[in-house]
Amino acid sequence: MDAKKISLNEKEVKPIVDMLNEYLANYHIHYQKLRGCHWNIKGQNFFTLHVKFEELYTNAQLTIDEIAERVLTLGKPPHSRFQDYIKESSIKEINTIGMSDMALVDAILDDMSELISMERALLVATEEVNDDGSNDMVNRFMQFKEKTTWMLRSFANKK
Repeated sequence: MDAKKISLNEKEVKPIVDMLNEYLANYHIHYQKLRGCHWNIKGQNFFTLHVKFEELYTNAQLTIDEIAERVLTLGKPPHSRFQDYIKESSIKEINTIGMSDMALVDAILDDMSELISMERALLVATEEVNDDGSNDMVNRFMQFKEKTTWMLRSFANKK
């Protein structure tokens, strides 16, 4: 399949595919960080955060699949090696073992801020080339993260 088959200009969509692959790389690092937070949470907030981190990594897993399938829809292969994810991701791995519950929440909030920034850039770029499919998908993901950020910040009593 190529972009022309869905009425998009392949040359115009190439930067979108590159941005989506970078976004995919960041999402994979974020996903694994969420898994580490889920596995390694300790303390007073264990029951609350253990469930929340599982909810978030389950959502991230579904999001990753949608991003990869969108890249394929646009006619290109999605990245699929951790080597590529680590190389391209601005979100960095962390060692979640021994981190406090609030430090884990802060790490996830930092990731979400970075992902929202990428989403805003993707929204501008996809709008410029009339890629409504990618735009709608990314907008949905961003809205979920905006609400989740508000909830986590409220949980952590942050302004």
